[in-house]
This record gives sequence, C-alpha cells and structure tokens, in this order.
Amino acid sequence: MAEEKKGFFKRLVAGLSKTRNNIVSGIDSIFSGFSSIDDDFYEEIEEILVMGDLGINATTAIIEDLKKKVKENRIKEPKECKALLIKSIKEQMDIGEAAYEFENRQSVVLVIGVNGVGKTTSVGKLAGKLKDQGKKVVLAAADTFRAAAGEQLTEWANRAGVDIIGGQEGADPAAVVYDAVAAAKSRKADVLLCDTAGRLHNKKNLMQELGKIDRVLEREYPEAYRETLVVLDGTTGQNALAQARQFQEVTDITGIILTKLDGTAKGGIAVAIQAELGIPVKYIGVGETIDDLQKFNADDFVNALFDVKQEDE
Repeated sequence: MAEEKKGFFKRLVAGLSKTRNNIVSGIDSIFSGFSSIDDDFYEEIEEILVMGDLGINATTAIIEDLKKKVKENRIKEPKECKALLIKSIKEQMDIGEAAYEFENRQSVVLVIGVNGVGKTTSVGKLAGKLKDQGKKVVLAAADTFRAAAGEQLTEWANRAGVDIIGGQEGADPAAVVYDAVAAAKSRKADVLLCDTAGRLHNKKNLMQELGKIDRVLEREYPEAYRETLVVLDGTTGQNALAQARQFQEVTDITGIILTKLDGTAKGGIAVAIQAELGIPVKYIGVGETIDDLQKFNADDFVNALFDVKQEDE
C-alpha cells in the first residue's frame, strides 16, 4: 500500500510539472527578487496564484494567512516566506478524516459529471479501490444516455470483480437505481456505486432525473449513507469550477473527483474548487490505470506542486 502511495506521489510530481512551472518558478523569483516584505511583494504572489488558477477566494485567504504568519513569526526575509506559503495552501485544502465517512457505513455513492471528463472510468476505478479495501460493491449503470457508458462500466466491473446492474441504453435511470438497490440489499453490499448522466446544457432534465433517483433512494434505501461526487476535468481549469457551480445548483454535492491532472498547467484549480465552493476534492486522477485514482491528500498535493521532498525518502 505504501509502495502504491509512493508511486502515486511520483506520478503526481510528474503530472503537476506544468502547473509547477506555471506557479512555482514565478513565486521563487519573487522570493529571491524582493529584498523586503511589502505590499508589492504580496501583490506579486497574489497575481501568480490567481494566474495559476487558484481562484480569487483561495488566493485572498492564502495571502491573508501568510501576512498573519509573517507577523506572528516576525519574518523579515522574503525567502523565509516560502515554507509559510506552502503551509497556508495546505491549510486551505485540508479536508479532514470525516471526508470518507461513506467507507465506514452502508452507503450509496452517486457519481455525476458531463461526458468526456472521465466519469465512467472514475466510477470503475473507485469500485476497484473499494473492493481492494474488502468492501462488497454493487455498481449501478444509471448513465443510460450515453451509448457506450454501460459497456464501458461493465468492462470496469469485470476488471474490478464487482457486480453490475443495468447498462441498457435508453432505460430509465431511476429504474436502474431501483433494481440496483434491491441487488445491493439482497447481496448485503457495503457500497452501491451509481454512474449517472450529467447533462448540464439542459439543467431541467438533469434536475428531474436526479430528483427521481433521489426519491427512489429515500423510499427504498433510507438507511444508506449518501455521498454525491462530481467528476471534473482538471485540464479545463476555471471551466471546471463553473461546472461544479452549476451542479451545485442542481443537487447537494459532497465531494469532487478531479481527473486528468497529469500534463495540465491548471492543477491549481484543485485549491480553487475547495475555497470557492466549500466542496472538498476527495479523489484525484493522474492517469489511465486503476491505481491512478487516489484519495486527495493536501500535504502530498502541495508537496508535489512545490516539489518538496517527502520526509521518508
């Protein structure tokens, strides 16, 4: 397990290299270029963080916190601010242990997201992860809108060795969830993982669909702990943030799966989403294999972003 985590950290460091070049090289030149800590110094840092897709809210909070830490620690040298800045960013992103409560309970996890963000793949990877933790997982293929979604999910289910319900194109998603709940109960599943469609350009339909699924779950499976994860494509930066906002208007989101963080310069969006929307990033993906989806860890993420060496190396 530790090996896998270490391998993932290496991939994260590599995956975030473009984001790092986008943010860190600029910040380093400020730390070495300024001889004193003044308003200009803070403004320059602020500009780089905003340009790095960290978003206005997160950046403002980070800068305020940095100013406070500089004052408390009576720091005079700009160079000494780097460690404090890293600490501030980590604190902004820490999601706490309770974020994965669903793993300890009998639960239903709904996964939503527009086509093309890696949603079905994320559902498959998540199923594999939970199965590896010894959980009994049932998959519901309730994205009946996209022709290939059912086939794709069936492939992942076979790979992960978990049961799958549904997958017929054009079927009623709520009916698929209804059948999946019955299966989850009879098979005493720990987690019912539902892949659902997310079509944002017609919010009304999406709301109705999710509303129907909601009612089925409330009626048929009231004892299950509920988790709703939105999958966002990290390469789209501020666009991902806008998408998350729109989904938030439609349903109660408990977390984000941020995919495709490898090879994007917009990895800073992970910080923004959390600060702007108050929704934690719970999983991040940096590639194609089943191990490339991991729980989000603020320390690891920020260390990888700033290429800080891990203690145990």
